Amino acid sequence: MTISIRQVAAKSEQVIREVERAIVGKRPLLEKLMAAALVSGGHVLLEDYPGLAKTMIAKSFAAALGLEFKRIQFTPDLLPGDITGGYVFNRDQNRFVLRPGPIFANIILADEINRASPKTQSALLEAMQEYQVTLEGETMRLPEPFIVLATQNPIEYEGTFPLPEAQLDRFIMKLSVGYPAPEEEQEILRRRRARQRDEVDLRQITDAAELLALREAVEQVHVDDDVERYMIELVTATRKRRQVAVGASPRGSLALLKLARAWAAMQGRDYVLPDDVKLFVKPVLIHRLILEPDLWLTRQAADDIITDVMRSVAVPVVVGV
Repeated sequence: MTISIRQVAAKSEQVIREVERAIVGKRPLLEKLMAAALVSGGHVLLEDYPGLAKTMIAKSFAAALGLEFKRIQFTPDLLPGDITGGYVFNRDQNRFVLRPGPIFANIILADEINRASPKTQSALLEAMQEYQVTLEGETMRLPEPFIVLATQNPIEYEGTFPLPEAQLDRFIMKLSVGYPAPEEEQEILRRRRARQRDEVDLRQITDAAELLALREAVEQVHVDDDVERYMIELVTATRKRRQVAVGASPRGSLALLKLARAWAAMQGRDYVLPDDVKLFVKPVLIHRLILEPDLWLTRQAADDIITDVMRSVAVPVVVGV
């Protein structure tokens, strides 16, 4: 299946519009999530307060994309086998048979991922990196595409296990949903009254095979050498800041490259502009910085550092595109 850049833009817009039938007033967030879906390794960490429709966003995208969706509620007693599945003895067949876990789906919602033990977290995060699961010595590939949307609650830390920085690095972006504006909240209530039930029936806009074809089209988007160098300079600058103990890794540069190309394709362009890169700098880098200890309790510290980095790095002028 061959897809043009123009078709990527049209299909992405259709998916976002369909999801907006369920999600009110979150267009910038939905666009970023769509960009993540258009690249390999597009796993996203959603950190925000309860009740802001994080689960509904994940379910809505799965419905519009035509992908299988599974939700895993992370709790302290959750075991790795509860995620990956395992072999159980079947008395009728007198042998052990595989009972696949919820990890074998296209879109996984890992709800409150920091409530599970590190051992259980690593079972999911290994699958995110390798796209496979090993059970009893047998390696099984996960379905394609495979996307993890994980959530964290930023206000409750008692009884939680914060994700190590090396594991946070496997999420291509860290996003927050945010509260709706009063008029948007009223629109949410109006829609709920009109449909007279909680669920929103969404149309399937695409499917797994077409989404993979859309990803292949994104890989054809051109990136000028100066724009590529701009991405590298942004990431490198985080390693030189006095307030940062450990800056972003090359995985951060790759994330900027992938998402900037996806965004350009969503705009119907087959080339990347510096503005495409700038749009993703904060969501890509904010969870990849390890700050000095005296800044750990300062909530906006990482955000301020990235803002300063963006101001300090010269934006290239791309000619002839």
